[in-house]
Amino acid sequence: MTAKPHRYGFDMGSELSADGEAVVTDNLELQASEGLATWLIEQQVSLAFGTPPSKFWMVGVDDHGRLSIFDRVFDKVMGLATDGPDRLFAATRYEVWRFDNMLAAGERTDQGHDRLYLPRHRSTVGNVNIHDLGVDSEGQPLWVNTRFGCLASSSDEASFLPRWSPPFLGGVQQGDRCHLNGLAMVDGEARYVTCVGSGTEVDSWRDGRLDQGIAIDVRSDEIVARGMSMPHSPRWYRDKLWIANAGTGELGYVNFDSQEFVPLFFGPGFLRGLCFVGDYAVVGSSKPRRGDLYSGLPLDLALEDHGLDAHLGLFVVDLRNGELVHWLLIEGAVRELFDVCALPGARRPAMIGLMGSEIATELWFDTDLPPSGALRAHLKVSP
Repeated sequence: MTAKPHRYGFDMGSELSADGEAVVTDNLELQASEGLATWLIEQQVSLAFGTPPSKFWMVGVDDHGRLSIFDRVFDKVMGLATDGPDRLFAATRYEVWRFDNMLAAGERTDQGHDRLYLPRHRSTVGNVNIHDLGVDSEGQPLWVNTRFGCLASSSDEASFLPRWSPPFLGGVQQGDRCHLNGLAMVDGEARYVTCVGSGTEVDSWRDGRLDQGIAIDVRSDEIVARGMSMPHSPRWYRDKLWIANAGTGELGYVNFDSQEFVPLFFGPGFLRGLCFVGDYAVVGSSKPRRGDLYSGLPLDLALEDHGLDAHLGLFVVDLRNGELVHWLLIEGAVRELFDVCALPGARRPAMIGLMGSEIATELWFDTDLPPSGALRAHLKVSP
């Protein structure tokens, strides 16, 4: 990391003060590389990400060209996905959510936000340990059901509908055997997944966390990559299958001929969560959990060799040369980040959560009646 860092304090839902410092009320602080805000403006994008167990973040830029940090509380935000600038999907501990942007083109809130995402639909799926999430060609969420070792979709009649399971598991049954965790969508269909191992006994994946990680082609059931350490976040981009090889702290892609993972970038952390913006990848990084499961990984030795500590946050990587160009780090009593999602065209997004007054006071309704003739009306009411 060579760029000069800026430090930012923030409160829940607060904006940065003029000098970039604010009172930190929840013992969390952001540190960003100089130029990150400019990069977001140049790329015409904002970012959304989650840090379990409770935070859902949005990062944009205000009218003064400063980073705008917005967060809300949701229970264990995991997989994120979008199928356009006005819809955002999120998996949480027991639910799959759909958030819709309620602002018309060119409209802004009183605080200057150009996107305002409102929770519009929730599917309660229960304790199935959802990981990655994708959106299919019909605009419906498809997600990784890690506890039952399958890809699944939501249902009005059941907790979930199994859609696909790794062939070596022999069917869908309770118990995390291979730690199926990642999902790559291609042209609106599930195409690739990642697993930490290929064992068939419950928790057998823990024995394979060093070098038995695999990627599977959902369409053919064939293993397309082997020998990885706790692979996560497969994504198809520019005709390559990219993977965050979390156990080594590396971002790279799959060589289909050799079935090998080809590293492009090493980041100081347990890499997990991945999206793409033009010539850049944005990859999440977590601090390894304390305990035997996340100790003894190749990442430990790599951090020692580089003389680095593990960090929690986001790394922006240039795909043309594998160099780190920007970062956003979080310090405080949180250790994990699961996924990150790009919001194209959004400059300063915000979200209505479930705990604040906005959920009760901000109302929208559709109308084609006089006198306004508007298709969408916005109304503020008393709580």
